[in-house]
Amino acid sequence: MSTLTIRYLGGPSAILEIGGVRLVVDPTFDPPGDYPMGSRKLTKTAGPVLGPDDVGPVDVVLLSHDQHPDNLDAGGRAYLAGVPLTLTTEAAAGRLGGTARALPNWEHAELPRPDGGTLRVTGVPAQHGPDGTEHLTGPVTGFVLSGEGLPTVYVSGDNASLDVVRAVAGRFAPFDVAVLFAGGAQTPLIGDAYLTLTSEGAAEAAGILGAAQIVPLHFEGWAHFSQGRGTLAPAFEKAGLTDRLRLLGVGESVAL
Repeated sequence: MSTLTIRYLGGPSAILEIGGVRLVVDPTFDPPGDYPMGSRKLTKTAGPVLGPDDVGPVDVVLLSHDQHPDNLDAGGRAYLAGVPLTLTTEAAAGRLGGTARALPNWEHAELPRPDGGTLRVTGVPAQHGPDGTEHLTGPVTGFVLSGEGLPTVYVSGDNASLDVVRAVAGRFAPFDVAVLFAGGAQTPLIGDAYLTLTSEGAAEAAGILGAAQIVPLHFEGWAHFSQGRGTLAPAFEKAGLTDRLRLLGVGESVAL
């Protein structure tokens, strides 16, 4: 029997069930439209496949960051109020309050499993753009899930740096599954640079991580994602990693 199931909800959002623990990644529930960010805006092009009331019981939210509406929108913020625990950056935990808890890099939280074991969630670095841009993009975090008898799973968050991937791999590789934010996001804030992994970057990350299975997120549903479904498969084919890619349709689940 599989110990990990992933349901892709669109954008960065997914439901993960591992070892009997149910987690939601970066909840977003708002409809399509323009979402202002100061003098700029992000444009959402596809609505949610589920509403917050349709997600069902959840044990914890893994929130990469709170400062951008494509990762946490108004519906997602409201949803957090009913969640037992949200693990995120120190900055986001301070702004959100409630049940949000900071999970600093390389520190971990232990979550009880129904079978009496624990699921360990470790905070890991993420870099939301090229070197030297954190003051513009803000802090972001990724996560590693592990536990006795469970697959080891990496959730990248909005990370654009393969050096960060190498640092995570140096501590935890090989991974059974990597959930990679892979849309090659671009905004005028940093010009032509990428805010998340490109398709080719995701394929290279798969090799660095030694990951047996790759599930992309954050590659469609927003206009600032410069790459997506049509570029992921060719990039993995070029890297000789087609057998590792699990490219899900919106609303689709996979047991790994």
